[in-house]
Amino acid sequence: MRSVLFVCLGNICRSPMAEGIARRMAADRGLSVEIDSAGTAAYHVGELPDPRTIEVLKRNGALFQGRARQVAHADFERFDLVLAMDASNLAALRDRCPPEHAHKLHLALEPVGGGDVPDPYYGGPRGFDENYAMLVEAIGAWLDRAPA
Repeated sequence: MRSVLFVCLGNICRSPMAEGIARRMAADRGLSVEIDSAGTAAYHVGELPDPRTIEVLKRNGALFQGRARQVAHADFERFDLVLAMDASNLAALRDRCPPEHAHKLHLALEPVGGGDVPDPYYGGPRGFDENYAMLVEAIGAWLDRAPA
């Protein structure tokens, strides 16, 4: 894996959190990995991440400085892995992905048993902390597969 794109619905909660975690963890391991995030929907394009996402990342020594964007057709060619936060977003990605790149699509939690990273948007801060813990474990497992 030389590049990874994390994908959720709006690119303001889960996927920017995953991007921030992955950037920190890859740097800590001395890995050179291109890391980005996007949303399947255009609801929040150009916006900063949810303040609760920024707070969790900051508290844990990982930052995200980008703005929300929507998945682009070129992303399927550009990235080695496209990791969806849940089955719904994975289905949306499969609908858009050219067949020759379909093998790149996976659930983010796949290496730790699969399942969905719950959308914390309508809940309180606890959901963001829970997502952080899930993503640290899964991203560590994905990075274990990356060449040094």
